[in-house]
Amino acid sequence: MSRVCIITKKKPLTGNNVSHANNRTKRRFLPNLQWKKFWIPEQKRWIRLRVSTHAIKTIDKRGISSVLKEVGILK
Repeated sequence: MSRVCIITKKKPLTGNNVSHANNRTKRRFLPNLQWKKFWIPEQKRWIRLRVSTHAIKTIDKRGISSVLKEVGILK
């Protein structure tokens, strides 16, 4: 399972851990992804998506149907 948000397309970024001695080692910044169930009233069913917390706030504000239509999941 890839760590990519379906709605916002957020994915892991890379950077460095920097020690007190200024040694640098590679690290990954992972997006805050959650499994969330959403009710789609038009289809009268639940859909389970792996979305970022930013996407959950966007869905709460604009509605699940309009967000899924914009992404292309729902027609």
